[in-house]
Amino acid sequence: MGKTPSFTGKEIIKSLGKLGFNVVRIKGSHHFLQHEDGRCTTVPVHSKETIGPGLLSKILKDCEITIKDL
Repeated sequence: MGKTPSFTGKEIIKSLGKLGFNVVRIKGSHHFLQHEDGRCTTVPVHSKETIGPGLLSKILKDCEITIKDL
């Protein structure tokens, strides 16, 4: 298995926005995104900090997409 690419929280939110996810609320640094079909996830946004591979995997699983879709 290859190395997982790194993304910041802002990059993930931008990519998920193109896939139909909208930010429904923000609490602190956590952005809650939801798709109109009911899929939802939480993405932390910290300045210039990348999302780790475990959390990225959880976000992709919640959104039911693959890394290629992102």
